[in-house]
Amino acid sequence: MKSLDDVLQGVDAALDDSLARLFELLRFPTVATDPAYHGACRDAAAWLKGLLADMGFEARIEATTGQPVIVAEYAPKDLPSHAPRILFYGHYDVQPADPLELWESPPFEPRLRKGADGETRIFARGACDDKGQLMTFLEASRAWLKARGSLPFRLTVLLEGDEEGDSTHLDRYVAKNRTRLKADVAFICDTGMWDAKTPAITTRLRGCISEEIVISGPSKDLHSGLYGGPARNPIRVLTKILGDLHDRNGRVAIPGFYDGVDPVPLATRRQWKSLKFPEKKYLKGVGLSIPAGEKGYAVHEQMWSRPTAEINGVYSGYTGAGSKTVLPAQAMAKLSFRLVGRQAPARIRKGLREFVKARLPADCKVRYKSEGGDSMAVTVSESSPWVRLAQAALKDEWKKEPVLMADGASIPVVGTFKSLLGVDTLLVGFGLEDDSVHSPNEKYNLSSFRKGIRSWTRIIAGIAEQQGRGKS
Repeated sequence: MKSLDDVLQGVDAALDDSLARLFELLRFPTVATDPAYHGACRDAAAWLKGLLADMGFEARIEATTGQPVIVAEYAPKDLPSHAPRILFYGHYDVQPADPLELWESPPFEPRLRKGADGETRIFARGACDDKGQLMTFLEASRAWLKARGSLPFRLTVLLEGDEEGDSTHLDRYVAKNRTRLKADVAFICDTGMWDAKTPAITTRLRGCISEEIVISGPSKDLHSGLYGGPARNPIRVLTKILGDLHDRNGRVAIPGFYDGVDPVPLATRRQWKSLKFPEKKYLKGVGLSIPAGEKGYAVHEQMWSRPTAEINGVYSGYTGAGSKTVLPAQAMAKLSFRLVGRQAPARIRKGLREFVKARLPADCKVRYKSEGGDSMAVTVSESSPWVRLAQAALKDEWKKEPVLMADGASIPVVGTFKSLLGVDTLLVGFGLEDDSVHSPNEKYNLSSFRKGIRSWTRIIAGIAEQQGRGKS
């Protein structure tokens, strides 16, 4: 294989320029779920279109039912017939920065700060999720184009602005544009490393659904001295239902909930066990010490291969200072379910509603609100040729064998690509456990950014080597 030294040297020589471009992107306050920032989302989309056009892509902005998407295509001339078509996906929207008072520097004014450990870190909302990550791939493509003049594959870049909110906007877009987005594989950089020095490839993601439940009782708030006792209290009704969601062993008690939950292959369980997941350290880092998930499973198995039902928020009655002796007219809870295997979101939602109905007193009513963005779990074969190619590339860069791991979170678009385009996704990312994603003081290590660019450069080289061997 032709030496990569020229491309990698170009990556390192241009690192300051790459960082400057990332900082430009980070300055856009792209909180897509807040209408106050929709203008910033449009501005960021225009900036990304310009970036890709300057790199030689045919780039355009296209409307969706939500935020605009950027679609950019690169089709080198004289590619061999077996050259693959790659679809790279990223998202430019970010989580709200609140609470602002906890940030050490303004969330949309990126800063470099060196810690006591000597590590330089990029601080800004979106530094890791997902602006810093998506830019690793784009900067690797830039470096390859500058050094070699052409990429060794056909590439479509799809960047969206609704990942942190309602992903059904992108689902509808992909469904309408299946032919144009056709690919052999999708690449996503929105996951993490095993640790700061060990790369990882994520081969499993849990699915997710969200549901809001509102229990209504009396027609208005009531005086507890006059109605306490005979009047139904929606808080008690709701908390009883929520308390019944799990049995004493941590299993979800909704009938049929575990339909479609397949056992993890023994070889995979052995590989996970060999990783020696630091359970005590993991929980200690958030002020806990006792695993609270489903009994009979290790902490990493509870996250990676078991489904969950979680209560994300409860609201009812008076919550201000002092006391107010009131019986509320209604009580609300927000729930989310992480799914694995072949669990179907629609069946889980139906099961939940039947579970609630069976426990609802005759003089109470219930209504539901589905937040959108349902996703099924995704599994990519560890023997996939794309996984093997990435393993070799990451090992060359990090000098350590990459870990094949699962992720308890969800990336809905991975399921969308599988169901609508029929393609698997290669999930390679460079985030770290302490990056404070979705929290104040989000950061991305400068080393993650630099070596992320170099890692994608090596993956591109692996594809180029395949072309030389005449393989698809």
